[in-house]
Amino acid sequence: MQNGEKSFLDRYFYLSERKSNIKVELGGGLATFMTMSYILIVHPLIMKNAGMPMKEVFTVTALMSAIFTLFMGLYAKLPFALAPAMGSNAFLAMTLVGSGAVTWQQGLAMNFVSGVIFVLMSIFGIREVIVKFLPKSLKLGIGATVGIFLIELGFKNGSLMKVVNGSISIGDVKSPAAITAIFGIFITAIFIARKVKCDMLLGIVAATIIGIPLGITKIPESFIALPTGIGEIAFKLDFSNILSIKVLPILFVFFVGDFFSTLGTLLGVSEKAGLLDENGDLPEIQKPFLVDALGTVVGALCGTTTITTFVESAAGVGAGGRTGLTAVFTSIFFFISLFLSPLALMVPAAATAPALIIMGTLMLSGLKNVEYDNFTESFPVFFMVVATAFTNSISNGVGAGIISYVIVKVGAGKYKEVSMGLYILAAIMVFYFIN
Repeated sequence: MQNGEKSFLDRYFYLSERKSNIKVELGGGLATFMTMSYILIVHPLIMKNAGMPMKEVFTVTALMSAIFTLFMGLYAKLPFALAPAMGSNAFLAMTLVGSGAVTWQQGLAMNFVSGVIFVLMSIFGIREVIVKFLPKSLKLGIGATVGIFLIELGFKNGSLMKVVNGSISIGDVKSPAAITAIFGIFITAIFIARKVKCDMLLGIVAATIIGIPLGITKIPESFIALPTGIGEIAFKLDFSNILSIKVLPILFVFFVGDFFSTLGTLLGVSEKAGLLDENGDLPEIQKPFLVDALGTVVGALCGTTTITTFVESAAGVGAGGRTGLTAVFTSIFFFISLFLSPLALMVPAAATAPALIIMGTLMLSGLKNVEYDNFTESFPVFFMVVATAFTNSISNGVGAGIISYVIVKVGAGKYKEVSMGLYILAAIMVFYFIN
């Protein structure tokens, strides 16, 4: 029976073909989970800023991560894990809801529509059109834009900066929260530099422990509890403003962030796993795209932001994971985490600030591929990043980047390098800023 079961797993997941086995896949699944498990702590804290209850958000985070990572493993048969995306959660909670532009219910409705569009494009194979739609420099810039926003959010959560009358200044570095954050930043940086496994998670744990004597970490009565229901956040979508012209750039930010994040993760991690073909393409890439898109649709219905493929899946690949069985094991660990909400929710915001800051810093790495010798390509990228940093808004940054790209290209006489779609999008962004 046992040999038959192994034989079935071998055939279904191509274990022998990809030179792997069940033990290695289990190790890969554990490595992926431990590396990205910080999302169980960080995501509820971010969505708390949007007025959403943390316990319910924790439950839906673990549940959606478990379900769609399992789907990725069984359907796409790839060693990738999914969870709520860093960046889109902060965009919804801090930029949209934080500014009073929308409610979190309306934000989730926008996320839902973005996911539906992604599903349709995945089914009909239109993703190649979108890849050609935006210039490479702006794609790189959007990733860096999200990164700079996460850094700023981390500095705020860690009391390392404050905004007074519109002016940014240093926070109270002697406060318990700031001390916790500073300790967490450097201990996490050391873990990463020394290539310690689970670096982000260990950094959060270390900062949380330091926060106990400082009085900002509150120890719960129990570390294990039954999952909290999600009735307060599930199926609460509000489509009342979905037809407004102002929603278009917001939908674009949600969509582009998910689309290109997924594309980059799939190709980058697949290359590391040796899964790309001779042309550098991932065979049947529509399958992981569809899983990712369906995750966003169902996740929005259940009460969470964009579900995306996590680049931390590379940890599982680095541990030897090569098949969908790695994702199946990662999914099992997420299911187990449903019963550990008190342990995760005791973590203070200051202890997660280092993860936000360092993750944001790592997202800036795409800037190394910008064409610095071509001013018409590099200027819009940095204008996008700077606009995000000084307006504290991803949508403002992306809009500024797109508009500046069109203006500089046209002004330089290179108007033929701008697609018609980008002209239309720039016009929408101008309308967005005016209103």
